[in-house]
Amino acid sequence: MRVSPRRRSLATALLVALAAATLGVVPTGAAAASKSGVIVAVGAENEYASVLAQIGGKYVSVSSILDNPNTDPHTFEASPSVAEEIARAQLVVQNGAGYDGFMNKIESASPNAKRKVIVAQVVLDKPADTPNPHLWYSPRTMPAVATVIAKDLATLDPTHAVYFEKNLATFNTSLRPWLQAIAAFKASHGGTRVAVTEPVADYLLKAMGARILTPFVFQADIMNGVDPAPEDISLEEGFFTKHEAKVFCYNEQVVDSLTSTIKQTALSAKVPVVGVYETMPAGYDYQTWMLAEVTAITKAITKHRSTEKL
Repeated sequence: MRVSPRRRSLATALLVALAAATLGVVPTGAAAASKSGVIVAVGAENEYASVLAQIGGKYVSVSSILDNPNTDPHTFEASPSVAEEIARAQLVVQNGAGYDGFMNKIESASPNAKRKVIVAQVVLDKPADTPNPHLWYSPRTMPAVATVIAKDLATLDPTHAVYFEKNLATFNTSLRPWLQAIAAFKASHGGTRVAVTEPVADYLLKAMGARILTPFVFQADIMNGVDPAPEDISLEEGFFTKHEAKVFCYNEQVVDSLTSTIKQTALSAKVPVVGVYETMPAGYDYQTWMLAEVTAITKAITKHRSTEKL
């Protein structure tokens, strides 16, 4: 996560939202969904949209704002169509913790007393300044968010409350292979030493019982677009040249010359590299994506195999 570019985009996002609210333009797809009685829902990140779609099923029209795994989500700037999409939404799910603050700006610019907004950070009772905002990597997050989604959908559409509840149960059951893989790794490979560039997958790694070698100050610097201290860079590279780290989790979505150099140091030292993402890659739903990350990390340890891209 790079905070600085994202903050620079907030003014643009607010201006766009204000313009959209003033114009009162309604996107065609959302309008059609609303008139048909289908709930219009938006996930700020496509991982939240994935869960929304699974719980809502045929009674919800879902779209996502951040959905391109090939771009840096923190340089995102809202367009008029995005502002219109959020203005029309009856239900919004976002991450919070400073990660997608542009959503708050747009929502404020198009107030709607009937719109329900679910913020994962609030659902988890975490402070707004939570140091690691990548909440969706925690096994606790989506079950809690999904429960609130089902509840809010039932409020918006009471006639299909049982349907939403059944979908919630199905979703929770579908998480079992991922949770079992986490437990299996922790039982067999707990304490495995891991290096990272950013705290993208830290919640998952900790759940797996991994020992994260990279100091958080280094992770935070990379996340916030700040140049790390030279001694911190040397420490990070030493995890590979001294063969201390057994796997390197690399933010495949947000790269620069420094992280690319560190990645090459890991590969040269024969340390397996596993790519982790902030936005769900194409071809996955939330639970299969998370399982794929655990599988890749497991293969890195058991088969010494890199999975740089999912």
